Amino acid sequence: MAFRNIATLVFFVVMAFSGAYSSVVYRVGDSDGWTSRGLVDYNKWASTKDFHVGDTLIFAYNNQFHNVMQVSDQDFESCNATSAISSYTSGSDTITLKRPGHYYFLCGAPGHCQAGQKVDIKVSLPVPENLIPSPSPSSPYGSSSPSASNPVEMSPSSTVSSAPAIGLAFATVVVFLLGFEF
Repeated sequence: MAFRNIATLVFFVVMAFSGAYSSVVYRVGDSDGWTSRGLVDYNKWASTKDFHVGDTLIFAYNNQFHNVMQVSDQDFESCNATSAISSYTSGSDTITLKRPGHYYFLCGAPGHCQAGQKVDIKVSLPVPENLIPSPSPSSPYGSSSPSASNPVEMSPSSTVSSAPAIGLAFATVVVFLLGFEF
């Protein structure tokens, strides 16, 4: 168990030093912000985003009328804000997504959650940008999308930079020095 925690920490340190992933800042509800006026379907809004560990959410709202409560799955489903994991009341709350999984948020003002002021944010681990294949500029088959008959060809030098390789070497040395075996 301790090895998994250290390995996860080393992974994120490597990602940070390699520059292979850039975090993204999301304003919840975009220009409408965090409101109960029915202007935003927050779960539909969230379903159009790819949230990753390290990304940031900004909840912008009038704190005289609203708040942000992080709650469990069960409390999210029942709109119960009485046993919140975390409470935010500044009107401009910044929350960094620190782990993969679901984050459940709702407004704890009476009736607001029931009116739709709640959001389920599904967070995944980041994928290094240099490992995402880019479409080839031209293809003799007339399409740049991969398929069994038309695979995307990538040379190793175009898909892997030296920074992650150096980061992986660094991570291996750190784990070795800490006395863990692979």
